[in-house]
Amino acid sequence: MKKKILIEGMSCEHCVGHVKEALEGLDKVTSVEVSLENNCAIVETTNSNEELKAAIEEEGYDVVKIEE
Repeated sequence: MKKKILIEGMSCEHCVGHVKEALEGLDKVTSVEVSLENNCAIVETTNSNEELKAAIEEEGYDVVKIEE
């Protein structure tokens, strides 16, 4: 399932790398695209929204919304 995650707090490509790495570290994630310009991540996964949110917030960023 493809999910769009709106994220606040990313300010540079280093931030994008942190978010991408956090999401790729989850077991059921098959692809991740993170956009600094759009402040979002597009993730192909069967993980729950709570798991995705926890992984991103653990890196210090805020999840505004997750759209399926």
